[in-house]
Amino acid sequence: MPPNTHLTQNSDYKRWLKDLKQKVAQTQIKAAVSINATLLQFYWELGEEIVLRQAQASWGDGFLAQLSKDLMAEFPEMKGFSKRNLEQIRKWYRFWSTHPAIAQQPVAQLWQIPWGHNLAILSKSQSHDEASYYVAKTQKHGWSRSVLIHQMESGLWHREGKVLSNFDQALPSPQSDLAQQTLKDPYIFDFLALTDEYNERELEQGLVNHITQFLLELGAGFAYVGKQVPIQVGERDFYLDLLFYHIQLHCYVVIELKAIDFEPEHAGKLNFYIKAVDESLRQEGDQPTIGILLCKNKDKLVAEYALSDIQKPIGVSEYQLTQSLPQNLKSKLPSIEELENELGGGL
Repeated sequence: MPPNTHLTQNSDYKRWLKDLKQKVAQTQIKAAVSINATLLQFYWELGEEIVLRQAQASWGDGFLAQLSKDLMAEFPEMKGFSKRNLEQIRKWYRFWSTHPAIAQQPVAQLWQIPWGHNLAILSKSQSHDEASYYVAKTQKHGWSRSVLIHQMESGLWHREGKVLSNFDQALPSPQSDLAQQTLKDPYIFDFLALTDEYNERELEQGLVNHITQFLLELGAGFAYVGKQVPIQVGERDFYLDLLFYHIQLHCYVVIELKAIDFEPEHAGKLNFYIKAVDESLRQEGDQPTIGILLCKNKDKLVAEYALSDIQKPIGVSEYQLTQSLPQNLKSKLPSIEELENELGGGL
């Protein structure tokens, strides 16, 4: 039968169809999560059985190879019974079963993320606390495996919450604690490739050009507002390097970029910008505006002194860029013209 054009244009039908599609999608997600949880619960029990049997029985070193062969013969359509995966299951169980605080709830949390994520966390974590951190973050933010691996390789566990700030004096609790945990030090901008002589405008433009990677590095909750955002104080116009709004903190976040080492006057300038945003942009329901000063390097004591009498909440973090090639290597690389001539000669 041909489609009912009148029905497809009916607003009530379209709203109902939209709700129905959302329910179907939610059901699919719940089903996938349920299947994943059931599979990982089985893996946990299998790992426990393997460890127990190997400790109690004298089945030799070929036990897992034989078990893999027998299971794959019986269940050829099922993946996950290779010798390699059985070894991973055993390793996964041993790692988590020795967690000092292991209980039913932490174990169940492992079952809420895919097996590939579990293996990535297992392979790159140096401690139970670090592994638990990445499990919780993956579950909370729904990270893909590639995003998870990127966060682990960038050392997020060691950087998050490490920003030098005056939040405990300038913000009420629990806002101060949440702000502290939201920021990190250093920030890793490995998606940028700037020359050694880059300036602040080039750094700013590079971050905006790679806004997706920049937002990923900033962390969950940051919404981009703009760059060089104009703000008027008296008869003068000032321009904010970067302006964001943080969904969880419910506040504006002013980011000031410095292509040089931290200097005390940088904090004073950012304090001025934060005051201006509070006066002109902050609305009812918004929490106090926060400032982040990103610089190449900082002397911790100098930064602490600079922030000690600042009234507005400011965090000072360093950033790291992709390392530029040394000059002696650059001279050995072919130029664009040489590459084009070489390629053209081969056509």
